[in-house]
Amino acid sequence: MTGTAPSPVTAPPGPGPSADLADTRPATPRRGFGPRADGARSPHPADVHATARIRAAHNGRTTTVPLLHNDGPFHLKRLRPRGERARITVLAAMSAPLGGDRLALDVVAEPGARLEVTTAAATIALRGATPAPATYDVRLTVGEDASLNWLPRPLISTHGSTLYQTCTVQLAPSARLLLREEQQLGRTAEPPGLLSTRLTVRRGDRPLLDQHTVYGEPAPAWDGPAVLGSHRAVGQVLAVHPRLAPGHQGLLIEDDPAEGHALLTPLADAPALLITAIAPTPARLRQLLDSGLTHVSW
Repeated sequence: MTGTAPSPVTAPPGPGPSADLADTRPATPRRGFGPRADGARSPHPADVHATARIRAAHNGRTTTVPLLHNDGPFHLKRLRPRGERARITVLAAMSAPLGGDRLALDVVAEPGARLEVTTAAATIALRGATPAPATYDVRLTVGEDASLNWLPRPLISTHGSTLYQTCTVQLAPSARLLLREEQQLGRTAEPPGLLSTRLTVRRGDRPLLDQHTVYGEPAPAWDGPAVLGSHRAVGQVLAVHPRLAPGHQGLLIEDDPAEGHALLTPLADAPALLITAIAPTPARLRQLLDSGLTHVSW
């Protein structure tokens, strides 16, 4: 379901550690205490505003990660490299996003770098002590001849929550990207909250993809037969690589009302493929997306 999207949050890089020293201090939870009607302090969580940052660089021999800046609920941890690729996982230091939170994650792969970023667990959007919506903005920048795999675990929209999520990607013309997004609408036997997601990708100075979806009440028709129907798991994989020849044929991967639907689509005038899928369960969604990836080679 498409509609008017919240503008992606774009902020200039803030001050951080020097390029030669990563900030690996534990994230410091900042939930405070809100006032009660009688003036006393009440242990209700306050809004959290936090931006974590990752920067990977190539030193001529291998990929290093000179900047890991933890903030708020984000705790960044190095994993064992896989070949030439540095790997970082994002750990949650507290429950987030809750209503009123303003969260952001900046990831930069500088020219020549090879980087993979994952999350250690699903991101769960929860209702907070305030009815205000939460925002979660992911900003990915991939330089010339750099490669970034952005592979987070699913985002779960729980009943009563409101989350506006954006993912803004800037790619150099020779950059490579593997981006995976999965959303679960509601927990078991639970309706979802309101979830708005927008994915905006630019390659060089040209737009590659701008996609906006909204699920949950009061969005109209999101669970109608033309959108999700009875399915509650939705996701996509975007692959961009200079060796993916434009003109790749589209492919219907699955078209079963009970088991889900999946489609591989080439993007116009670009070495890029988009796999989209909906399914009854997260496990089935993962199967469909993985099946689509078997048809992508570079």
